[in-house]
Amino acid sequence: MKRRLPSLNALRAFEAAARHLSFTRAADELSVTQAAISHQIKGLEEQIGMPLFQRRNRSLILTRAGQILLPDMSDAFDRMNASLSKIKRQDEAGILTVSTMDSLAATWLMPRLAKFRAQHDDIDVRLATSDTIVDYERDGIDIGIRYGLGQWPGLIAEKLMPEKIFPVCAPELLQKGGGLAEPQDLRGHTLIHDDMPEDWNMWLMAAGVADIDPARGPGYSHSNLVMQAAINGEGVALGRDLLVADALLAGVLVKPFDLALTAKYSYYVTRTTLGAERPKVRLFYEWLLGEARETASRLARTARLEEIDV
Repeated sequence: MKRRLPSLNALRAFEAAARHLSFTRAADELSVTQAAISHQIKGLEEQIGMPLFQRRNRSLILTRAGQILLPDMSDAFDRMNASLSKIKRQDEAGILTVSTMDSLAATWLMPRLAKFRAQHDDIDVRLATSDTIVDYERDGIDIGIRYGLGQWPGLIAEKLMPEKIFPVCAPELLQKGGGLAEPQDLRGHTLIHDDMPEDWNMWLMAAGVADIDPARGPGYSHSNLVMQAAINGEGVALGRDLLVADALLAGVLVKPFDLALTAKYSYYVTRTTLGAERPKVRLFYEWLLGEARETASRLARTARLEEIDV
């Protein structure tokens, strides 16, 4: 059924004036002029066809119609205010859906989420992992971490941290296969491959090593599997600093050489323009940046890397 209601401004003007029995105090509450209140109420009275106030000696008295209308209007505005407050509370808390890649979620993000929950126990983080770009509006994504050049239509993208790439291996491999003192020593070791743009061919060229076949060795389609293979001692992998950070800090992986490539692509925090203003999204965004800074700082203390852009 089609509702035929007066304007919301007119009803708000009436409700405030009726509560205060004063156009002046209603105007102060609604941050408008007294003339605007008078105009809105006059229009409302004309629309319903009866007066709502009696004006006596500079005072206001509600008519019978005004007395009937006031309780319902006050209740309606109270309920609208409660609903809006509920929405705001849910926006500040509730479920936060984060989109990211499987490898980053498994190796870096998930181990840190307990810290975020401890600080914000009213926000329930849900991870939606995918290696493809998703539609944030359609899929209900609040914030994401993506890998690329930082250019995704419809999204705000801010760099989380650049990516550096360097060989990593289990500590015991440093003494096997003739050791790993120099890049040339990789001849005696298995190379583990990742399905990423930067590969062993690029790193070996940067290191000046020309007599090692860069294509030999096993490969995996996900970086977390590559890192697990390296931890298991299967060979030497190209580590991506954010993904191997915890393993390096725990000592289950080591960097045998100082040479690192700075990758063309980076990790970015991505949000929609509307989503970026939501309180729980801002909290998670700021927390992510803080965790990335801490990770970068701790990694910098593990060894000084000679960096080369690729």
